[in-house]
Amino acid sequence: MSEKKGIIAEFKEFISRGNVMDLAVGVIIGGAFNGIVSSLCDDVIMPAIQLLIGTVAGDKYINPETNQPDFEMMTKALNVGTIKFGAFISAIINFLIMAIIIFMIVKAVNKMMDLGKKKEAPKEEAPTTKECPFCLSEIPIKAKRCPHCTSQLEEPKEIKIEKKAKK
Repeated sequence: MSEKKGIIAEFKEFISRGNVMDLAVGVIIGGAFNGIVSSLCDDVIMPAIQLLIGTVAGDKYINPETNQPDFEMMTKALNVGTIKFGAFISAIINFLIMAIIIFMIVKAVNKMMDLGKKKEAPKEEAPTTKECPFCLSEIPIKAKRCPHCTSQLEEPKEIKIEKKAKK
């Protein structure tokens, strides 16, 4: 039974590290960015390349009436889809929405992690130096003479509390 508690505690410690969150965010954002790259290639670049190849292919795609390239005939012959700028913009918007959601989740997790940590009050340390009353230079607290002006320093007076005897 003690092994399970140890493993669970270790797992909580592993999850609470920042590295795991960074890795998870990187994988999710990378997957979302994949959508942008795929849309750019499939919806914008490839149709443009296929259309360019079809234009270079020769006279069979030129409309004899207008003596201009017939893009509709090329599209049908080459099985080229139209350039889909809308699909590409949609992929960018999807990525931005995903990034905003991930940002909000990470921000909430970081806030929860900060709440879980106990804030330690800074410890007040005893002073290690004092000021010489004659030359005003800083000297060690245990000094009996000032190293700067060689003045004899008074020892701190200890306050003694005396108990009064009851009558």
